[in-house]
Amino acid sequence: MDFNDTPSEAKFRAQVRAWLKQHATPKINGVAAKRKLPEAQQLQAAKHWQKKIYDAGWACITWPKAYGGRGGTQMELVIWREEVADYDELDGFFTIGHGMCGPALMAYATEEQKRHLLPRLASGEDVWCQLFSEPGAGSDVAALKTRADPCGNGWKVNGQKVWTSGAHFADYGIVLCRTDPTVPKHQGITFFFIDMKQEGVTAQPIKQADGGAHFNEVFFNDAEIPDIQRLGEVGGGWKGALTVLMSERMAVGSLQATGFPELLSLVQRLPLEDGFAIDNAAVADKLADWYVKHAGLKHTNSRILSAISRGAPPGPEASIGKLVAAPMNQDINSYAVQLLGMNGMVTDPELAEKQAHFQKEMLFAPGIRLAGGTDEVMRNIIAEQVLGMPQDKRDDKDVPFNEVPVGV
Repeated sequence: MDFNDTPSEAKFRAQVRAWLKQHATPKINGVAAKRKLPEAQQLQAAKHWQKKIYDAGWACITWPKAYGGRGGTQMELVIWREEVADYDELDGFFTIGHGMCGPALMAYATEEQKRHLLPRLASGEDVWCQLFSEPGAGSDVAALKTRADPCGNGWKVNGQKVWTSGAHFADYGIVLCRTDPTVPKHQGITFFFIDMKQEGVTAQPIKQADGGAHFNEVFFNDAEIPDIQRLGEVGGGWKGALTVLMSERMAVGSLQATGFPELLSLVQRLPLEDGFAIDNAAVADKLADWYVKHAGLKHTNSRILSAISRGAPPGPEASIGKLVAAPMNQDINSYAVQLLGMNGMVTDPELAEKQAHFQKEMLFAPGIRLAGGTDEVMRNIIAEQVLGMPQDKRDDKDVPFNEVPVGV
């Protein structure tokens, strides 16, 4: 494992640092103030920033230049993410589009569609969402029931999706639909993209515990999709779904927070009855446990970076990292709120410690454990794909979908 940049990587990092220093907004005392703005203002700030980096040639670094990218390496993308993390710029609105929808379009869209849609996505002109999860499917994406029935030269879609991040402001979405219920569930799915502003598509934000409404229910009521918006073969949607899900785990895993640096900063100056929190034996014991996990994740990530730098594909570490980091993030933020005592109940950013960072993160953390695959899904991936353990028995695997008993 090599912690140092190669000469070419060091040169690229220096270029990134110089450009960001001149054009990006630094954080103030480590706080990203733009993240506290109302969502509409955040979206406009994110679009402005995305257009700026697109015009300067820093957007979607690994994408081909013909599609609006830089034509760079995966390691250059890692370096960009490491450096831009020190600045108060918003890019989360495009994580799904750039990290999940873009790769799907590159794999399955027509060349004309790629040259039209991808530069608009890279420049921030369009926002995309992912329409996979459904109320009755749980973590089993292949159990979806949203139907796409042939209609003239296209398809008519009816059904419901849920937990769709950003659907209420998205311009387009990638969607999985059941096109043949008479075959086993994985075989009867087809992959499409859809205009989120068209007739027959309704997004309803879901109010969250942290006060936001980032997730949505999405309803399709006779929404018509031309066949040209089909991605891949009819009935071949599961292959496309796997492309997106693998991209999702890499995108989510690369952004996974542990909460440890923020907690360490807090306890160094938080007074308790017997002195500063960091000098308290119980607090120190917690810090030691979390430091070990944080350091382990840091060096595991270094293994990923070393592999990428050598040109090798990332291994299973992304699933391991998410399985450790997401629960850790939830535990740390909950503990920080407890340490704050009565002040932990204050959620007004103007009054609360660190602009109510820990309060907001504590309420949002359970959702992070679901995004990109639940803890149970991550354990199954590690068990089956890393340890080589046998798959769970699945009684519905070879049964036509319309014959699967409810509850199986």
